[in-house]
Amino acid sequence: MKKKYKFFCFGFGQVAKYLIKKISDSNISFDLITTNTTKTCVKDFNGKKHKSYYLKNNKFDNRLLNDLNTSNKILISIPPKNEKDIVLKNFGKNFKKNKFDWVAYLSATNVYGDQKGQWVDENAKLKPTSKRGIARLNAETGWLKYYKDFKIPIQIFRLSGIYSNESNIINRLKMGTLKVVKKKNHFFSRIHVEDIAEILALSLEKNYAGQVFNISDDYPCSNQEIAKYASLLTKTELPKEIEFKNIKENMLKNFYKESKKVDNKKMKKFFNYNLKYATYKEGLKSIKYQNI
Repeated sequence: MKKKYKFFCFGFGQVAKYLIKKISDSNISFDLITTNTTKTCVKDFNGKKHKSYYLKNNKFDNRLLNDLNTSNKILISIPPKNEKDIVLKNFGKNFKKNKFDWVAYLSATNVYGDQKGQWVDENAKLKPTSKRGIARLNAETGWLKYYKDFKIPIQIFRLSGIYSNESNIINRLKMGTLKVVKKKNHFFSRIHVEDIAEILALSLEKNYAGQVFNISDDYPCSNQEIAKYASLLTKTELPKEIEFKNIKENMLKNFYKESKKVDNKKMKKFFNYNLKYATYKEGLKSIKYQNI
């Protein structure tokens, strides 16, 4: 008899939601537990009622511990807070004691720092420069130590820039919030959230404990290139370009300080996966069609 899935999602953002929707569409029997930063309650997602426990920074509803300890699939998508991984900090002992059979930590490619526009794979030297990148690397190091010391079946997924039908450059262009920055030789990678969900779903059956995977599409490029394509696709005028030296927002400035092309060969090989949206063009065409 096939074991029933009991998912515990630390955080329930768009990646977690797309994964759960993917699993729901596959007719897999599962229970769902999530966390939120407001209050403990019963929620409904995609027609499935589930308990959602309060968890914010280091405060949480203690009742979540029983559901955590009886779950077998753990997805961690909460970013570090104050440079600490709050899941490891607050629930590390639960991971030491329990025999979860799948644990996925969603990290980010900012752990690579600035690579001067060169390609990086999972063996590249990690040299984050931003506070967020350093915090992500510290979290990865902590989880991999738990894998080594306690045999936690952790898989780390380093996500490139995520876009989706709900959050994308087309929407920002239409709303007038898009900023197009002019910076020579700036490359970054991205990934459609549906492809992330597909990889995570495959990893439930192909569990490569202790492995790290880059999750990105096939075509790193500049934000200018994507913006121009979105403009042509939607027949919307582009905003005036901003010089890098004139950026005011720290988050945007930090993004443009780093340039790299993220290699996805390991992901494709291990999961035998062909991307649904191999480049931004396929992704944006799909988004435009769905939004008509």
